[in-house]
Amino acid sequence: MARKKASSSLNQKFEQRTQELGQQIWGLLERREPTMFEKRWWDDRILSWAMADESVKVQMFRFVDVLPMLRSHESIVRHLQEYFEDVRKHLPWAARIGLELSQPNSVLGRALALNARSNARRMASRFIAGSTVEEVHRTVDRLRNENFAYTLDLLGEAVISEAEAEAYLQSYLDLIKGLAPRVKKWSENVQLDWDNQGHLPRTNVSIKLSALCSQFKPTDPVGTMATVQPRLRTLLRSAMKYDAYLHVDMEQNSYKPLTLEIFKQTLMEKEFRDFDNVGIVIQAYQPAAEQDLADLLKWVKKRKTPIWIRLVKGAYWDYETITSQYRHWPIPVFQDKWESDANFEKLTQTLLQNHQWLRPAFGSHNMRSLAHAIAVAHELDVPPSAYEIQMLYGMGKEQAQVFAEMGHRVRIYTPFGELIPGMAYLVRRLLENTSNDSFLRQSFTEHVNLETLMMNPSDHAKQSTAKKDSEETSRFQNEPLIDFSLEESRTQMQEALESVADQFGKEYPLLINGRAIDTKATITSRNPSHRSESLGVVSSASADDAIDAIDAARRAFPGWSKTEPQYRSEYLELIAANMRRKRFELAAWMVYECGKPWEEADADVAEAIDFCMYYADQMRKMSEPLHCDVPGEENVYFYRPRGTVAVIAPWNFPLAILTGMTAAALVTGNTVVMKPAEQSSIVAAKLMDLIHESGIPDGVVNFLPGIGEEVGPELVGSPDVEMITFTGSRDVGLSINETASETDIRQKMVKRVIAEMGGKNAIIVDDDADLDEAVLGVIHSAFNYAGQKCSACSRVIVLESIHDTFVKRLVEATKSLKIGPAEEPGTIVGPVIDEDAKQRILEYIEIGKEEATLALACETTDLDEEGYYVGPHIFTDVDSSCQIAVEEIFGPVLAVMKAEDFEEAISIANDTPYALTAGIFSRSPAHLQKAKMELVAGNIYLNRNITGAMVERHPFGGFKMSGIGNKTGGPDYLLQFVVPVNVTENTMRRGFAPTTAGEKDEEE
Repeated sequence: MARKKASSSLNQKFEQRTQELGQQIWGLLERREPTMFEKRWWDDRILSWAMADESVKVQMFRFVDVLPMLRSHESIVRHLQEYFEDVRKHLPWAARIGLELSQPNSVLGRALALNARSNARRMASRFIAGSTVEEVHRTVDRLRNENFAYTLDLLGEAVISEAEAEAYLQSYLDLIKGLAPRVKKWSENVQLDWDNQGHLPRTNVSIKLSALCSQFKPTDPVGTMATVQPRLRTLLRSAMKYDAYLHVDMEQNSYKPLTLEIFKQTLMEKEFRDFDNVGIVIQAYQPAAEQDLADLLKWVKKRKTPIWIRLVKGAYWDYETITSQYRHWPIPVFQDKWESDANFEKLTQTLLQNHQWLRPAFGSHNMRSLAHAIAVAHELDVPPSAYEIQMLYGMGKEQAQVFAEMGHRVRIYTPFGELIPGMAYLVRRLLENTSNDSFLRQSFTEHVNLETLMMNPSDHAKQSTAKKDSEETSRFQNEPLIDFSLEESRTQMQEALESVADQFGKEYPLLINGRAIDTKATITSRNPSHRSESLGVVSSASADDAIDAIDAARRAFPGWSKTEPQYRSEYLELIAANMRRKRFELAAWMVYECGKPWEEADADVAEAIDFCMYYADQMRKMSEPLHCDVPGEENVYFYRPRGTVAVIAPWNFPLAILTGMTAAALVTGNTVVMKPAEQSSIVAAKLMDLIHESGIPDGVVNFLPGIGEEVGPELVGSPDVEMITFTGSRDVGLSINETASETDIRQKMVKRVIAEMGGKNAIIVDDDADLDEAVLGVIHSAFNYAGQKCSACSRVIVLESIHDTFVKRLVEATKSLKIGPAEEPGTIVGPVIDEDAKQRILEYIEIGKEEATLALACETTDLDEEGYYVGPHIFTDVDSSCQIAVEEIFGPVLAVMKAEDFEEAISIANDTPYALTAGIFSRSPAHLQKAKMELVAGNIYLNRNITGAMVERHPFGGFKMSGIGNKTGGPDYLLQFVVPVNVTENTMRRGFAPTTAGEKDEEE
């Protein structure tokens, strides 16, 4: 009790002193607001105008983001008109007139373009310290003269290749070496050069560990650390040699555990254990920040050498929130700003109480937060030299001056770099400056009173009310993917891989009418990552077995079709529950049997669960009869199942596609003969086990693994099969469709065929595209899972003006992909499925060498004896008539094609018999709209990769030669498995009819 009272008393002192300091600082700030004779005043007016209208703000920031990629005044004017067309009435009159009268080639157009570019450059120069070494030197000299310390952060394009990672490293090495002799010449400044523990380095830089490795993968901490640590050691040695300080920035939450682990492991090494001019960021907007800080304190005491902690609120709030909501993951950041503010103050106290170990640097522009930090330090007798205040370059200069004059060391976080890659940083700064919760906005633009600005965050908690989520959500929700950045998830996956490996060598029978049947003929399932490794033996069905399976399904149909739709839906939900329970085991089987890397295998399981849950939900809705009654007549419209469905599935999505087709047939009341691909028969056997465990009656689903050429003709030609659903190659799909169309006199129904038959999918890269996103999107779409997806990108069409730049970055980024066995967590490009696939792909590569220019061939020499590996290949100078541009290869082979303009790019993209997926990377609203309307594909993706369709969100399927039927995972997919029936009843007898429910309601 005494301790609690003492704590309460201390908090009261903190609060009282915080309010006193707030009054003092506010009084000093009021006299420092910029005047209209300073350019910053005009910049602030522009920002203030943008803040007033959310729609204008969004479009302005989007235009600023794309501006560096616009190389002509015509392009600038066109983009201005496109971006501001819908918000034109919200613009000032002068801007409206300028946009309305200007033409791209006119004098006014040129003037408008010049003005837009110069204004953006001026705004950028406010937040970015320079783009050349000399400009950076001048900036740090100026900051020093203004009595500020600095930390330099190199802006740049996203690091997407090892060449770029090496360049990033070298830039910092050059920066440290170049600054050292210059800063030595500065005269001594005790306030900036000394703290309570001694002399501080004048050279101070901040780095992101992810920029030291193009494949910074939380899924693969060991592999990532092996790449990052040597480069980090090089930087640390340089900092020690030239008396520099090195600070590690924090990025998105998924990178945090790995960033902390690399930081701690490296600094525990004997060579660096005594180095104290180093630090790391803690983000207060994360509830986990308190534990992170406690772990660092424990670690630093073990290390016996202090480090610095830069405490910030956090700069990725929108990203973390949106990404987590999209993936249905727990949101790792506070959702109310006051919570972040309160946590910042709580962590401030922790830091100051342990300042001898965790030396505090408070990064904020919030006067309340900083006043509180100073107040706590005062009450705890922590000298001002023991901590520092850090602020962003170009923001809140008046605040920084006030704190410096109060005797505090103020360090300015100073980004530098080229304007083009720096624009992303600029937009983030502008967003911070115009945020509804921004302290700067509230204090200087909205003139919120001091009492509100200085309110204790805990008082906000008392005033807050529970939020109500007004968004309507459907009953269905996508299954969250596994977050492999979590150690627990990685451990579970490793354990599943080990457990499944112990099951190798088992035998898997057919299952017909509930009976297990072993056959003389068998299929040996092999691991494509390690060709000599046998996973198990699967019975191989004969034509007679197919006849038996069809007969079992036919006899089970009457009972199953009469089962209530609600119960059929519940069976699917039971199957989904079984999948969740065995999620890691199922993923592990796909890793081994199909060569799927971890994340790809997990996504396959999640999609299978989604199919079960979504189709169960859809069936409940479909089971409600539709009524159209009139006086004297009642009409009801409902659905009946078709009969027996032959499900013929591929190996590349061995669980998801097989489950989706089977689940759709089952929930609509049909019975099934399930024929998996030969290469993935064990995964299919595991699905059959789950179906059996759910309690579905015998004969409703029959498991028929076997050679397609042997059992396929019976499945397709049998008069007792009413429907065939197939996913695979175009040749096989068309053959099935042709055979099914031949009517046997014994048939009682015209057969229905659903066939998904592949694609030759293109991504267009516009001349204004974000190349960071475009390169990564193309690589992900083309080479993940070795390009073995029907949705994979096999053609990329690049506008001529950016072609060479794009290809150079694409090639370098592709070189950095890890090729290897699927069970290794860092693998991006695993094996292809078997020897036949490998030889077919290699034949196309030889054709490509004759037709085009081989820009990249990733070698797999060290893996060829081990498994079926083909490295990514990129061809340039590809004509649209080339075989590699026309025929589906189904492997990691990418054709790069050049287009003179956007019209030609669309034409090239559509010049194929397929129409499955297509994509575009562009920041032109007009071009995006044109792509929506003119790209010929069933699934069109704008500014993202073209693979990874999710149930309900992205119903999947194409047309032309890509498919027959409606999209899987969509609202009309189940309609293909039923026949509609309408029943009309005359209810009038002898001149009277029963009163309907609606008529009764009206009478009442």
